[in-house]
Parts: sequence; C-alpha cells; structure tokens
Amino acid sequence: MTIKYNEIQELLRRRADLHTRLNLMPYDGTPEIKERGDRKYLYIRKRVAGKLTSTYVGVYTEELYNLLLRNAREIREIRKKLRHIEKQLADSGYSEDELSIEVIINIAFARANMKMNIYDQAVLEGVATSFPQTEEIIDNGKVTGMTATDVQKILNLKHAWEFILDRDVIASKSDYYMLSHIASLVNEGFFAEGGRIRGVPVTIGGSSYVPPLPIEIDVKDKIKEITEEADEVINIAIKLCLYCMKTQIFLDGNKRASVIFANHYLISHGGGFLVIPKKEVPEFKKLLVKYYEGNDIAIISNFMKNNCWKTI
Repeated sequence: MTIKYNEIQELLRRRADLHTRLNLMPYDGTPEIKERGDRKYLYIRKRVAGKLTSTYVGVYTEELYNLLLRNAREIREIRKKLRHIEKQLADSGYSEDELSIEVIINIAFARANMKMNIYDQAVLEGVATSFPQTEEIIDNGKVTGMTATDVQKILNLKHAWEFILDRDVIASKSDYYMLSHIASLVNEGFFAEGGRIRGVPVTIGGSSYVPPLPIEIDVKDKIKEITEEADEVINIAIKLCLYCMKTQIFLDGNKRASVIFANHYLISHGGGFLVIPKKEVPEFKKLLVKYYEGNDIAIISNFMKNNCWKTI
C-alpha cells in the first residue's frame, strides 16, 4: 500500500482542528430538564466509564436550553467527522503510537539545532551561503546576495526537516514511501515529481562509480532489511543514509534526502541526529567517493559515527 503523506498530513491537520473545537465546547452531553417545586433547572447528561452522570448547568431559560441543544448537535457532528477522518487515516496506512519521552526530547533537541543542521546540509550541497544568510532565509523566506536556486534549496531543506519533526510523522515507519516524500520536498520547485524513482542513467562527479538503475521493489526490500537489522540505531541510520546516497534513487537531491531520511529513523528511536558539519565536509566527500568505488563501508561509517553524530 502506498502511503500518501500529503493526504495524511492534511487529515492530521483537520483532526487537530476538530479536537481543538471539541475541547473548546463548554458542555459535552445531552441537555436535561429537572423540576424542583415550581422551578426548572438544566443539567448535562453524559455517560462516563459506563456510568450515566448528570452535571448541573444552571436555572432553566429558553436561551440556555437552545444553546445546550446546539452545543450537543455540534459535538455529535464533530465526532462524526473525527470518526470519518480516523477511518481515512487507517485506510491510508497510517498508524499512531504513543511517543516515548526520549523521542519527544529528541524532537526538541533536533528542532533547537535545525538552523545549523540546514546550514551544514547546504554547505554539503555546495550552496554558497553563510549561517546568517541561512537563518534569514529560514525565518523570512528570502535574502539578498544569493541565487534563487540556492534560496529554494534551503527553503526545501527547512520544509523537509519540519516534516520529519512533526510528531505524527515521526511516529510513522522509515520506509521507501517516507524517503520518496522527503525527496519530493527537497526537490520541490526543481522537478515536478522529485520523489519518483530514477528512470535514467546518471554519473557522479569526481567518481568512476556509475550507479545502476534502481528497481523499486529492490529499494523497498533493502530499506526494510536495513531497518530490521539487530544493530545500534546509529549504525542503522548511517547504513540507510549511505545506501540511499550510493544507490542514487532519485534524479537529484539524493544526499539531502538521504540525510533527512536517516534522521527520521534516528530521531524516531531517540538516537540523536546525524549531520555532516561544515568542517568535516571535505573529508566526508573523499570518503564517500571511496565508498562508492568499493571501500569498506566501515571506514566512512566510523567517520560519521565519530564526527557527524550528535546526542543529547
């Protein structure tokens, strides 16, 4: 089943809006009139944990009674919409798990460092930017003295990071469909289908390695195989990152998508985050080319684990 993350995100946004409306409702239950002597009083009747409860609202007035009726109708309608959205989410392949405190803290840790991470990723991609310029683009969406292409790349990195740090997204699986959506975000504005698997040959500058055409089922299986290995989460995240880079799954943006995809896995397991710092970029690129051309993955893996892995 193909998980459509754009649709899921829209459903989650609508669900959050409905929950907010529900929480703002002053009364939750069916209005009930009780008479005592010659006076009437209004209560709200509601079943809680299988037991029928009755909560006093106020002295009966026609206006208050009609308000309670409208309130009850609106709550029924909201709950009906919520049930429909939950069904749509289930049909879309979305599953929700309670996040652990470690993962919640890790999300906050990654958010606090997001601007620097985006800057470092931009440097890895050869974007001519300073940190103040990157910060200005992230905060305001524009800056002088940079090409429109470089600005777009930084904005796309921001959107992709914001996407994976969403609590509902971080609770989702790190699979091929997640990777494809991340690729579509980092390629936004450059390719109409930036998350589509590559169907043409490519070469890699500075390397003799020519990646074969990727086959979707093989990519899906390999990602699943890596994520199911009995290994430390950092080792799995690095393997995911390097596999996706070497395979060159997409027409462009493979390093950007690979790093963010690896971070989705790492953060979702409370394992910190992975980024190639500016000062490590030259050495990383050398090791990456050697890895492409046949060097043992352990060499670049150890480098990344020692120099690119940040923990709380």
